[in-house]
Amino acid sequence: MILCATFDRRIIMTQFSILDLAPIKQGSNATEALQNCLDLAQHAEVFGFERFWVAEHHNMQGIASAATAVVIGHVANGTSRIRIGSGGIMLPNHSPLVIAEQFGTLASLYPDRIDLGLGRAPGTDQITSHALRRTLHGSAEDFPRDVIELQQYFAEPEEGQKVMAVPGAGTHVPLWILGSSLFGAQLAAMLGLPFAFASHFAPAQMLQAIELYREGFKPSAQLAQPYLMMGYNICAGESLEEAEYLRTSSLQSFLNLRRGKPSQLPPPIKNFEKQLTREDEMLLSQMGRCSAIGALPEIKSEMAEFISLTGADELILTSSIYDHSKRLRSFEIAAEAGRSIK
Repeated sequence: MILCATFDRRIIMTQFSILDLAPIKQGSNATEALQNCLDLAQHAEVFGFERFWVAEHHNMQGIASAATAVVIGHVANGTSRIRIGSGGIMLPNHSPLVIAEQFGTLASLYPDRIDLGLGRAPGTDQITSHALRRTLHGSAEDFPRDVIELQQYFAEPEEGQKVMAVPGAGTHVPLWILGSSLFGAQLAAMLGLPFAFASHFAPAQMLQAIELYREGFKPSAQLAQPYLMMGYNICAGESLEEAEYLRTSSLQSFLNLRRGKPSQLPPPIKNFEKQLTREDEMLLSQMGRCSAIGALPEIKSEMAEFISLTGADELILTSSIYDHSKRLRSFEIAAEAGRSIK
């Protein structure tokens, strides 16, 4: 792909970060998953990544980051420089005041290191959503109002303000809007907030969402111009063959989720392609649109092409590999590729 001149400039500026789901492997447990999460964050700091985010999911056998703010504190306490945040907090599950207090506390403990990415999906099924909220009166339609309420809690308190987040008030925790549709792009643009698009698992409306965000962006106190983060899958190894083999773990997990049977992260398998149905192949082809698989040359080439296509200011990389040491190496290779793109 020929690089557009406008996006050549963006390639030079692109930052690289990590999204971790604290995967629980088959044969393991949440304790090891959370230990590995911290270890990955410590390595990410050494590798030079910009930020390290964890995501809120509930009732998922293979994800240990349900108590997202707690995990962020665990990771922030074990690192010293890298930004730590949520990718994201599913705001319909929570009171904005509670989230403001949680992240205000984190920002007070770890100043200038905490990000708050916000999503409007429940991050789970309807039954679990009810268990979380105890009521279904709230909905994703309240999301814009809840974001604005959060902004007010993090701002300097006003005279006569009856409800304050303590800690929280005056911390100015930076907010991000996360989304996989046009709604999130429009809201981020309207509020003048950075936008993170979930292209790593839902790329269908990616280019349209990018255009809507950039064209509709209104400067705010937090952000003067659009800032776009794109989710991106990587699986790097010492060879293309090794990377393709390691990736079969995440592909199995993805298909299990789409079949309504979420599982712990399975070990990689050989001859995976021969077991796929036509429907499986269609699902995986969509996921593959925003992925880089291979050794360093393939990772560098595919990431550069994706940045050229989207003009992303930042890529947030995710990589689910069964062997933790191989996963660390995958991100190390990605970091090296990112430095060479810069």
